[in-house]
Amino acid sequence: MFIFVTALAAVSCTSLQHVDPYGAGTLHTLSVRTVYPDEFAEYRREGVAVSIEEVNTGNSYTAMTDSEGVAVCRLTGGIYRVSVSDMSGYRIFNGTTEGVRLTGDMECSVRLASSETGAIIFKEIYCGGCSKAPEEGSYQFDKYVILHNNSDRTQYLDGLCFGCADPYNSSSSNNVWISTDPETGATVFPDFVPVIQCVWQFGGSGTSFPLAPGEDAVLVVCGAIDHASQYPLSVNLNKEGYFVCYNNTYFTNTSYHPVPGDRIAADHYLDVVIKTGVANAYPFSINSPAAVIFRAEDTTIQEFVADPDNLMAKPGSSVDTVVKIPLDWVVDAVEVFNGSSSSNLKRLQPQLDAGYVTLSAIYRGHTLHRRLNEAASAEAGYEIYADTNNSSADFYERDVQSLHE
Repeated sequence: MFIFVTALAAVSCTSLQHVDPYGAGTLHTLSVRTVYPDEFAEYRREGVAVSIEEVNTGNSYTAMTDSEGVAVCRLTGGIYRVSVSDMSGYRIFNGTTEGVRLTGDMECSVRLASSETGAIIFKEIYCGGCSKAPEEGSYQFDKYVILHNNSDRTQYLDGLCFGCADPYNSSSSNNVWISTDPETGATVFPDFVPVIQCVWQFGGSGTSFPLAPGEDAVLVVCGAIDHASQYPLSVNLNKEGYFVCYNNTYFTNTSYHPVPGDRIAADHYLDVVIKTGVANAYPFSINSPAAVIFRAEDTTIQEFVADPDNLMAKPGSSVDTVVKIPLDWVVDAVEVFNGSSSSNLKRLQPQLDAGYVTLSAIYRGHTLHRRLNEAASAEAGYEIYADTNNSSADFYERDVQSLHE
C-alpha cells in the first residue's frame, strides 16, 4: 500500500482524469484558470504547467493548460495550494492561490503578476545551523547568504539593501499581512514588502564593490569568525572579501554578533539604515526566513525611511514596526518554508517569489542552494543559475554548506 500511494503522488493530473484509484465518487474535478495581466493577455497559451499541492500531506501534482489557459485535474478532497510559473524570454509570470478547499467539482483562478529576471540574485541561504560534533549539542551562530551576479555585465553592491519580510517564520500564526479574496480564493498580499526589525545596506561610493559576471559575494548574517576551528561541521566565515551584518550599537548580543575576524575589512560591515524593533540580535529565522535584497529608486533609502508614511506599526503589536519597501525596488527575494510544519504561509508576493524552498530540518548543516543552469553556463563561460522567481523550481536543499571545507 505504501508503494502504491507514493507512486500515485508523482502521477500527473492528466493521467488521473481517467482513473479513480480510490473508488467511485472520491475524486473531484479542479479546473484552474490562469489570468495574465491585461497588458500581457497574449501570453495565455497551451502547455503552461500548473502545480497543485495538498498542504497537509505534501502530495503534489502537475497539470498543463489548454489553449484557453485552463488546467484540469482530478483530485481527492483536501486543502490545496495552486501555483503557476511561466517564463518567456526575460519576462516571468508567477501566481499563487492558497487555501483552495476542494470538496466537490470547482474552478479557481490564479492571477499572474509580471516580473523580469534579476542581475544580482541569492545563490545560497544557510540559516539552519549544524551539530557541534564531536561535542554534544547544536550550533546556530554561523548564518550566511551568498549573492551572485547572474548577468553578463558588472554589477555593483554599493547601496544595495538587505532585510527580511515579516513574519520572521513561515509557520507563524500571526501573518497579519495576507488575506483571502472571498470570491476567488486567491491570497491577497500588500503592495509592499513589510521588512521587519532592520534594513541593512552595503556601503561604498557607487563603484567600490564591483561584482563581475558569475562572481559571488558572501554576506555573513551573524558571526564573521572561523566557526569551523571549534566546530568542524560549521564554516570559516573570517575570510578576505566577505561582508557582514555587524553593528554593536544596535545589536549587542555577542553570541550572534561577535567582533568580526581580522580578515574582515571595516568597509565590509553593512550599515544599519534603520532599526525598527527591539531585538538585541538580528532575527534571521533558523528555519524559514523570507530574505530580500532591494535598491532604492529615485530617492535614497535614508530619505525613504525618514518619511513616516513609509513606516507602519505591525497590526496587533506594540513593539514591531515595518518598513514598506515598494515591490519594484526588489532585486531578488527567496521564500523559505519550515519543513517541520504543515501550517506554512507565503509572505512574499508571487511576482517576487511564486513558490518556496523547504528546509527539512535544522542543525544538520543543510543549506538552500540555487540550481545551476548548465547549458547557459557552458555558453557564457561562467556560472549562470536558474532564475524564474519561483524558489520551488530554482532552489534545492543540499546536505553540506558550499563554504564547508
